[in-house]
Amino acid sequence: MHYFCIKIIQMESPLQFKHILPVQLRFSDVDQFGHVNNSVYFSLYDLAKTTYIHDVMGRLLDLEKEAIVVANVSANFVSPIYYSDNVAIETTVVHFGTTSFRLEQQAVDVNTHNVKCTCTTVMVYYDLKSQEPMPISDAFKMAVCKYEGHPID
Repeated sequence: MHYFCIKIIQMESPLQFKHILPVQLRFSDVDQFGHVNNSVYFSLYDLAKTTYIHDVMGRLLDLEKEAIVVANVSANFVSPIYYSDNVAIETTVVHFGTTSFRLEQQAVDVNTHNVKCTCTTVMVYYDLKSQEPMPISDAFKMAVCKYEGHPID
């Protein structure tokens, strides 16, 4: 993998990340080039999304009736992560729609604070009975805004 022309992302992010999840890299995460394989990033981001929702929502979700599912995910790989790196995944919600919300995440070297990769995910609030998107609950929005410490559009 080559890391071209994404240096602009290295500038300090205007986003505030309150949710920080240190992650443990496994030997199997490393590919033949000596760095963490691209597909592993999505597993790390998924773990951080799950932890974020659990930490923010606690028991407010009725998992027998509703779910939160991924509608779209994209990543920008800035620089490689190596097995010896100390990494954390930072997560924040930046936008609410009617039935969806957008998460921004970044993989950061804990020692240098360099951003290694950024990720944007659109999540959909989903009714398990009707198998259709449903409006995001006010309780969910309020819990996220309280956790983040500011209103989210």
